[in-house]
Amino acid sequence: MAAHGIVLSASKIINRLWGRRLGNTAKVRQEICFISYPPPAKYGGRHTVTLIPGDGIGPELLSHVREVFRFSCVPVDFEVVNVNSALETEDDINNAITAIRRNGVALKGNIETKHTMPSSVKSRNNLLRTSLDLYANVMHCQSLPGVQTRHKNIDIMIIRENTEGEYSSLEHESVSGVVESLKIITRSNSLRIAEYAFQLAREKGRRRVTAVHKANIMKLGDGLFLQCCREVASGYPDITFDSMIVDNTTMQLVSKPHQFDVMVMPNLYGNVVSNVCAGLVGGPGLVPGANYGRDYAVFETATRNTGKSIAGRNIANPTAMLLASCMMLDHLKLYDYATVIRNAVLTTMNETRLHTADLGGQGTTSDVVQSIMKIIQSKGQLTADF
Repeated sequence: MAAHGIVLSASKIINRLWGRRLGNTAKVRQEICFISYPPPAKYGGRHTVTLIPGDGIGPELLSHVREVFRFSCVPVDFEVVNVNSALETEDDINNAITAIRRNGVALKGNIETKHTMPSSVKSRNNLLRTSLDLYANVMHCQSLPGVQTRHKNIDIMIIRENTEGEYSSLEHESVSGVVESLKIITRSNSLRIAEYAFQLAREKGRRRVTAVHKANIMKLGDGLFLQCCREVASGYPDITFDSMIVDNTTMQLVSKPHQFDVMVMPNLYGNVVSNVCAGLVGGPGLVPGANYGRDYAVFETATRNTGKSIAGRNIANPTAMLLASCMMLDHLKLYDYATVIRNAVLTTMNETRLHTADLGGQGTTSDVVQSIMKIIQSKGQLTADF
């Protein structure tokens, strides 16, 4: 996922008023600064990245990422910020947000959201994304070598609006036993995520963009999202545009996934579709994800599972987190380091004896990581030689 520092044509921005109704899509293209440039390297060519261990298997997986980075001489220093999901105060997540604003980039494990806590306690993950306006969640769902799945050669890019929809945290119980939960869909945010999807499709040489919706029922909310996608599509005659209702989408994904190329959708549908697609290629331990905004980028596993039930047992699959770290290196323009680590990860995936329990094997997390480092060394590709 390199080259995410794209700026749309005529993107010299004087004023970004996302709250007002924009008159036409062309005007949106003039006002959207697409995705942030990576922060410049510091003295000695090193980058500082915020690292949030999170819960469950997050701390151990990120510990292995740091181990691989040290072994490969990657010029990245981590500023570790711990977030305690058991607390009701937001001080810890605010500290993490401040660190990301300072460094521009973060790598994180998922932070548990306990549904048993008071309704006033907001999801730490959601607070992070909305506070930093990380509006585009990107997941590249791709078949990996050595992983046996029902469908082969899957290659789907999922673009999820990341800041509104059902995740707006606007709900109340004004009458006992009756809860109203507000789903927020805005024209401005729908236009910019659609613009992102089409621009990314063009950049990656993709041919089709599919908008996922439920406009047959939510005629105003999802209807607005779908209309915005159509408006943006009109500016990309080289890319085929179609749309599909979300329930049909899930069925089509598990039966005929190869019909999809790039998919764009509101927040909640993105959550559902991302998990379905991860299952298609082998599970949550394999797929990396990224959250991009105008100023910041945060990388994590695509399905955002904590893996709490297997934490500390040395059986978690480190592939998704390592590939997410490679996406981060691409974002920082450290392409050689990303390529070496990514190739070593994919080579290791071909070794069935190293498959972890989620893939039906008996390999341990440590076994996989040690294999990756041996491959890097055996190829003579230690990054100190670059």
